[in-house]
Amino acid sequence: MRICAVQTKPIKGDIPKNIEIHKKLIELAIANGANIIIFPELSLTGYEPELANALAVSADTSQLNDFQRISDAAHCTIGLGIPVKSDLGISISMILFQPHTARGMYSKKYLHPDEEPFFISGSSSVGLIGAQSNVALAICYELSIPEHSEIAAKNGAEIYLASVAKSAAGVEKAAQTLSDIAKNYSMTVLMSNCVGYCDNFESGGKTSVWTENGALAGQLDDKSEGFLLYDTQTNEAIAHYL
Repeated sequence: MRICAVQTKPIKGDIPKNIEIHKKLIELAIANGANIIIFPELSLTGYEPELANALAVSADTSQLNDFQRISDAAHCTIGLGIPVKSDLGISISMILFQPHTARGMYSKKYLHPDEEPFFISGSSSVGLIGAQSNVALAICYELSIPEHSEIAAKNGAEIYLASVAKSAAGVEKAAQTLSDIAKNYSMTVLMSNCVGYCDNFESGGKTSVWTENGALAGQLDDKSEGFLLYDTQTNEAIAHYL
């Protein structure tokens, strides 16, 4: 299996333009054999909590229908970050498109205290994805909650995919945590981060992958859009930049 952790530079609040950027990166990832393609936290709007109320969409928004068609045609799974509104409030969510399967959603359960004025804790309809249902999803702050990775491992996860929006300092801290998760649970771990300015910080990039023993196997830079493609059979990590 080839897993693609994407690194984007979102255009603040501009969903249509970000959709076009996503399509370009997905096309390139598919051309390189990606089976699962995961984007950073709130990738379609940028990480902008104060704008979430204005930018939030319904889980079944037609704006994203093209991604289902792409998933079906290429037989790949695609995860996109966007704020999703419901009767209860707005969640930090990843909309999931899987081949010839109803649209799914993973919503962030564990919120950072700074996010609580803007978002609600999510209850996800999807826990494990992939052909073998062995890929666990996490969104940013969740990787800092030991219970999250512990439950993922107990549920059979062999790969842990973290979609984040972190500064350079945040990346450094997360890198140690994710390496420890990989080592403690013998899981392959990937982190998909963004670059550019969002909210009140500069995103730190360095989208990465760690092997089952916690060793860093590949990493992008802190400035460029692109993706890191990891082959679970060969353990090869290849960086691609736009």
